[in-house]
Amino acid sequence: MNDIVDELRERNEDRFGSVELPELDQLVEIEEQILIGLPKEFKEFLLTVSDVVFGSLEPVTATDPNLNTYLPEVAANAWNEGLPREYIPICEFNGNYFGVCETGEVKYWQDGEFLEDEWESVWHWVEDVWLNGNLPFDHSE
Repeated sequence: MNDIVDELRERNEDRFGSVELPELDQLVEIEEQILIGLPKEFKEFLLTVSDVVFGSLEPVTATDPNLNTYLPEVAANAWNEGLPREYIPICEFNGNYFGVCETGEVKYWQDGEFLEDEWESVWHWVEDVWLNGNLPFDHSE
């Protein structure tokens, strides 16, 4: 995880610090807002690198309700569009969502269903998808 954090910090394009890292009590408030607990590794992600701006993907953030990446807003939209409630969106991508479940696995929700793509944890997703650009596609086509 530390190597991934270091690499994200090196690639961070937000040189002016426009996005801030949350405090733990802000994450507790978000859990209360969305009525679901955040998995441990997802909390670590939010606390350590949710201020990083890099590439075309925009993972959720936890400090500024005015951002389009603010977790409670992204979650409300994702759940309204059909993402199962036991999944918390970590990133919107082309109108679809990467979501993390209570046990920490990440899946890709596209057009009303999960694709085969799955990552063991948020950190595996960060490395494979966000850093290395291995975006999912529909394997049935």
